[in-house]
Amino acid sequence: MILLYVIATVAALAFLLFTVIKSMHMFQLNSYKMPTHFRWLRKNGRSLLPGLAGAVAAVAVLLLGVPEVGAILIVAAVYLVLAAIQFPRKAKKPLVYTMRVIRMLVTIGLLAALCAIYCLVSFSKARFLIVLAVVSALSPLLVLAANILNKPIEQAINQYYIRDAKRILKSSRDLLTIGVTGSFGKTSVKYILHTLLQAQFDVLKTPESYNTPMGVVKTVRGMLRATHQVFVCEMGARHVGDIKELCDLVEPRMGIITSVGPQHLETFHTIENVRKTKFELADSLPADGTVFLNLEDANIRQHLPYVKNRVVSYGLSQQCDYYASDISASSKGTSFTAHTPDGRSEVYTTRMVGAHNVINIIGAIAVCCELGIPLAKLKVQVRKLEGVPHRLQLLRRNGITIIDDAYNSNPTGSRAAIDALALFDGCKILVTPGMVELGEKQDELNQAFGAYAAGVCDYVMLVGAAQTQSIYNGLISAGYPEDRIYVSEDLHGALSHAYAVNSQGKEKIILLENDLPDNF
Repeated sequence: MILLYVIATVAALAFLLFTVIKSMHMFQLNSYKMPTHFRWLRKNGRSLLPGLAGAVAAVAVLLLGVPEVGAILIVAAVYLVLAAIQFPRKAKKPLVYTMRVIRMLVTIGLLAALCAIYCLVSFSKARFLIVLAVVSALSPLLVLAANILNKPIEQAINQYYIRDAKRILKSSRDLLTIGVTGSFGKTSVKYILHTLLQAQFDVLKTPESYNTPMGVVKTVRGMLRATHQVFVCEMGARHVGDIKELCDLVEPRMGIITSVGPQHLETFHTIENVRKTKFELADSLPADGTVFLNLEDANIRQHLPYVKNRVVSYGLSQQCDYYASDISASSKGTSFTAHTPDGRSEVYTTRMVGAHNVINIIGAIAVCCELGIPLAKLKVQVRKLEGVPHRLQLLRRNGITIIDDAYNSNPTGSRAAIDALALFDGCKILVTPGMVELGEKQDELNQAFGAYAAGVCDYVMLVGAAQTQSIYNGLISAGYPEDRIYVSEDLHGALSHAYAVNSQGKEKIILLENDLPDNF
């Protein structure tokens, strides 16, 4: 009999392990924020169903009085099936087993081990099934329990790492730190600026999406060397005060604000909160600091009178200190002319596409020029630029031009992507699942996106009927032909249909706009 209990316990632990890994993955994607994760749970109640199904099975066999052997066999079978259902699938952004994640898994493992030992030692059908039902029902919440239990430890560890990172930065007396933030464009500007500054300086940048306090701390502690002259620090935010926290950590002397738009409205709630948070970078600069502002952004222009530091503006307008003109694009990339405040100009070519990326490059050129790098010295560096992966990245596949802008999108960024598509000659095809994390305005903004796309795209491939209904409505409201809209339940089907479109001899240009993250 004990063997049956062991088998059922192993099956339940396998289910618990896979459920916890899935929950941990979502918790990590939700930035380890309890309120954000609770909102995710409310929207994704189906994630609770496997645990509830296991609990119902355990309680049912108990209440129905199923004989002990039969009850344990049924429960073992149910949990084996549930474990198979919960088995981790391939993710777009897999769970990263950081030390924090490992510590949380250890805490959950200890809790699970105590429950398993209690069940086996008690050797009672009723106790076994009741404990199994309770643990199963609460399984998606174990990650949150572990987070609460580990909070004092995590806070102590984080504070130690933060103090150590501050010590390292203070010892690098000649290091120039440049903060980069914005609702969109900050990652692209970071990569561009890193490449251009290398014409004259030894530069460190925060890698990938290391734009949180602990990501920056990890960069400083693991990558900063005594030879580095410039540190380009990307600064992300989901809440008011996030940028100030990063500025208090790295103390930038220069800052770039690329944009202010309706992104992460589920946590910011209003565009005013977004603007206030982005300009925390300008507010944190020293008295002699310089902030570089993209004046093509209306929200940035609106906040301009409140900026106390020296401002260097950039964009496409001649009213900017640094601006670009004569933009042209092809499947080979983009060419443009850069102009400086003192009347100098230089023609550049790059593999990057879209006016949006030209603005990003102009912003980086402005920083470089202010640091004494001649325009001509930047020509080779600009030619080296490649599209940041999944951010208006220009690709060629089987004779087809693909603009990969699949990184999480926002209303302003999606319009910029459509504008980039408009620069090309050929059959223009949009493939998109729509935008997310836009709070109550999500449907309204997706509908506006559809209406805007209608003026440029020859065909539109929508991924997910329910998710893209508002984009469909926007297209139809703009008079877009219904027979040029195709709705697929997955990306593979949408791309297959895009490849099969009869372009009547024209070159196909496919824009991949947005890719839903794993927690959607």
